[in-house]
Amino acid sequence: MAEAPATDLLRDARRFAYENPRTDVQSMVPREARRILDLGCSSGALGAGLKATAPREIVGLELDPVYAERARTRLDRVEVADLEALLATPGSARELVGDGYDCVVAADVLEHLREPWVALASAVALLRPGGTVVVSLPNVRYWETFWTLARHGTWPRREAGIFDATHLRWFTLGDAMNLLGDAGAPIGPVDRDVLRVMKLHPWKPSRLDRHLPRLAPRGVRAFLTYQHVLVGTRPA
Repeated sequence: MAEAPATDLLRDARRFAYENPRTDVQSMVPREARRILDLGCSSGALGAGLKATAPREIVGLELDPVYAERARTRLDRVEVADLEALLATPGSARELVGDGYDCVVAADVLEHLREPWVALASAVALLRPGGTVVVSLPNVRYWETFWTLARHGTWPRREAGIFDATHLRWFTLGDAMNLLGDAGAPIGPVDRDVLRVMKLHPWKPSRLDRHLPRLAPRGVRAFLTYQHVLVGTRPA
């Protein structure tokens, strides 16, 4: 069977992203978290997965009204909102969705914002003391970045992935850690509070992918890490 063109694979990746339950992100949400705010909840697949593992109240914020309507069938409450505008100040978000959350989730959201540090700080303010924020961000140090720039000399605009045309900000692990710390939710030990999602190829899954964290030499792990999932904690 002929291999699907790369452009088709990327479009499929974007469609999949809206329905992806993100088990990697779910695995970093504390099991005891009962009240969760999902920023950019899309169709609610991630939140539905969290509700399936424990009794939880999940509130979602989503820009697209079509996806928000679907998410309402899965989550406890969904509001249509522009995150950039809503999270410009903590007060606006608190008025819409309240506060005292055990956990805030921002899965593949912050890189799409002009000022992600402002948005994240406002989101952290909605946590109860001791609450956690779980953030996933693509890793700009992934090998494909260097290969593409060296080979083509341009920054591509794609449908999905690190070169997603809608990305406005880019992060290394150090940048991501600083982002959480500056927002008031520093991470703890990296080996506990950071999950490295590693891939040999950006959009072609390999059977070796799940073995990379164990097999890859420490010096090359940053270049095989496609995405970081980080957990920060608001001080008690």
